Amino acid sequence: MFKKLTLVAGLGLLAACATVPITGRRQLSLVGDSEVNSLATTQYREVVAKGPLSTNAEYNAQVRRVGQRIQAAVETYFRQQNASDQLAGYQWEFNVIQDKQENAWCMPGGKVAVYTGILPITKDDTGLAVVLGHEIAHAVAKHGSERMSQALLQQAGGQALSAALASNAPATQQLALQAFGVGSQVGLLKYGRNQESEADHLGLIFMAMAGYNPEGAIAFWQRMDARENAASPPEFLSTHPSNGTRIADIQRELPEARKY
Repeated sequence: MFKKLTLVAGLGLLAACATVPITGRRQLSLVGDSEVNSLATTQYREVVAKGPLSTNAEYNAQVRRVGQRIQAAVETYFRQQNASDQLAGYQWEFNVIQDKQENAWCMPGGKVAVYTGILPITKDDTGLAVVLGHEIAHAVAKHGSERMSQALLQQAGGQALSAALASNAPATQQLALQAFGVGSQVGLLKYGRNQESEADHLGLIFMAMAGYNPEGAIAFWQRMDARENAASPPEFLSTHPSNGTRIADIQRELPEARKY
């Protein structure tokens, strides 16, 4: 009986798998796109409302200009793969938040936020394309759904997932922010690093399709590396690959990106 139950559970998890575009990696998918997109929209509205949004016209224009080019590249890629349905429900938004954080993120459904603190490091449209290509890749690779599926499976044993989402309780909201890359969760650090590397890979291709030189990714991460000090945590304690690892991976993936 135990073996039969284990087989049934295994088949259930196998059925709850999706495939990441470009890399072809299989991923856990226990939460529907409509549920995730709806939750992301709610959380995005709250973050944007708190702001403060930047009033810098140049910053806002640049983020929307580059963001919309990456958006168009993503939509083109999925259309070429006859997979436009994977972007169903996307309602793209690009906002700039006045904050010294050197950060940006994209929630499921195309909800993008860029903090003004990272713009001096991106320097130009190509540098910003590196960041937005990477962050949008997280969304279209459904990394948020994957993180939520993994965390909910651990916390609830795979039970009452719909109830957890429907309740929209503070714990679920916090889980969503962590899953969407707005927060962090120590228990998923290694998992997060794998997703970061995958987003780098997809992001290179999307920025190339949008007409930006993917080699700009190396210069951007070199600038990021120059800003970090000796107090930065070692790679095994970070949710992100080390900059050295990142640059080496990007150099290896450039020939593929150049094809686009």
